[in-house]
Amino acid sequence: MTNSPNGHRVPLTPARLGVWLFLAVATMIFAALLSAYIVRMGSSDWHSLPKPGLLWVNTAILLFSSAALQWATIAERQGAHRNAQIGFVAGAVLSALFLLGQIWAWVVLHKLGYFLNTNPSSSFFYLLTAVHGVHLLGGLIVAAWTVRTTERLQLFVIYWHFLTVVWVMLFGLIVLT
Repeated sequence: MTNSPNGHRVPLTPARLGVWLFLAVATMIFAALLSAYIVRMGSSDWHSLPKPGLLWVNTAILLFSSAALQWATIAERQGAHRNAQIGFVAGAVLSALFLLGQIWAWVVLHKLGYFLNTNPSSSFFYLLTAVHGVHLLGGLIVAAWTVRTTERLQLFVIYWHFLTVVWVMLFGLIVLT
C-alpha cells in the first residue's frame, strides 16, 4: 500500500509496481548518460553548440502537456470523463508538438553545421534528446492502447511527469554547458 496525493491508501498493484520498476531502470539510464556527459565536458575537444531558442518553447510545451495530463487524471478521479478525455488528448497533442519541435531543433542545428559527429557536445545533444524522445514516443504509443481505466491513466501520468522532470534536467544541463 502507498499513499496517494489526497491521502488515500492505494494498493500496490502489479501494474503500479511495474511502472515504478521501469522508472528505476529509466532513471539509471539517464543517470549514466548524464554522468558521462558531465565527465566528457572536461575534455579539450568539447565545444558547446548553440542552443536553439526553440528548445525553450519545446520545454514550455512539455510542461503544458504534463499539466494537461495531470488535469485529466484529476477529472477522471472526479468522474468527469469528458474533461479527462479532453485533458488526455490535449496532453497527447502537446507531446506530439514537443517531439516535432525537437526534430525541428535538430534541423536548425544541422543547418548551422552541427551534426552527430561534429564534436562530443553535439553527439551528446543528439543522443540525449533522441533517448528522451524515444521514451516519449514509446509512452504515447503505450498510452494510446492502454489508458482506459483510472489506474492506468494515473500510472501513465506518473511516467509522463518523470519524463518532464528528466527533460527539465537535460535541458538545464544543455543550456548551462
